[in-house]
Amino acid sequence: MINSFETDNFSNVAVVGDRVLIKPESEKVRTRSGLFLPAGVQEKEKVLSGYVVKCGPGYPIPSIGDEDEAWKKTRNEVKYLPLQARPGDFAVFLQTGIHEIYMNNEKYFIVPNSSLLVLIQNGDFET
Repeated sequence: MINSFETDNFSNVAVVGDRVLIKPESEKVRTRSGLFLPAGVQEKEKVLSGYVVKCGPGYPIPSIGDEDEAWKKTRNEVKYLPLQARPGDFAVFLQTGIHEIYMNNEKYFIVPNSSLLVLIQNGDFET
């Protein structure tokens, strides 16, 4: 199932957990030797690439508290182990486990951190 959303900007989009929102690289129409590729060839590739738009907070880790001391106030703050990916990075990722969505009629992928293979940091990307 493909979902479609309309949004004014990405500031109101929150990525959850260990997932990354990626705008795919423009599809190639030709090979290096100049042959034209038919529609749907890139969808069959097992490895894709694109630019990181937003990242989730990371992996939640349990908080270590002093539960044996009842007089202390308990805090229910969730702490996260952050992801390596940052907005603007160029990512190479496996196609397995991704979810395709459309925002403002553009294709994006929600990719779990475990599917990321390579990050080229400080990439040039504009939303």
